[in-house]
Amino acid sequence: MKQVVIFIAPPGAGKGTQSDILAKRMGFLHLETSQIIEEKFAKASLDDEDINKEKENFRTGKLVTPEKVTAWVIEKIRGLAEQGTSIVFSGSFRTLYEASQEIPVVEELYGREHIKIFYITLSEEESVRRNAGRRICKANRHPILADFSGDVCPHDGSELIKRSLDTPEVIRRRYQEYLDRTEPVLAFLKEQKYPIIEVNGVQGVEQLSHDIHQNFKAN
Repeated sequence: MKQVVIFIAPPGAGKGTQSDILAKRMGFLHLETSQIIEEKFAKASLDDEDINKEKENFRTGKLVTPEKVTAWVIEKIRGLAEQGTSIVFSGSFRTLYEASQEIPVVEELYGREHIKIFYITLSEEESVRRNAGRRICKANRHPILADFSGDVCPHDGSELIKRSLDTPEVIRRRYQEYLDRTEPVLAFLKEQKYPIIEVNGVQGVEQLSHDIHQNFKAN
């Protein structure tokens, strides 16, 4: 049975880590919006002024134009659905526009009854604390928490790198962008009669994973 899981959460709440855990445990594909964006940036011409402007927005913590991101994400969703792949999203839906355009496509391809939406809560100060110290691995972008002291990824052995997005100044801007542009998505989804499963992002990785997985035990 194909399924879709959507995590809506501020920066640092653990949506990437929990998406990795769920993907490994249940055989989903972790679809990370920022990775789709970065892949499109990497393939674009260096003299593409439009893309260069979007790159600057992304680098400074602002959201890439929703219309562009939506087209890229929908393209990816359709390809995965054709392959019969279940998806766990981290980073979608980021704006009301994206939600209004993407959720009908997800419903069409996977069915409303096979969609679960989680809202992970986290304060701004905790978001800054977590993100300022985290890294990702170069090979597969596994998120590595700030309290990990090693130099290589414990999952695949690749180099750990620090993202330019993960500085206190940029994180605060990203958090405000989340409040202004992503949190309203929750109200929209409730209006569409989607149940929102709220979980506490302050707790540790294992307990948060446990609370999320409880919602799949009846399936």
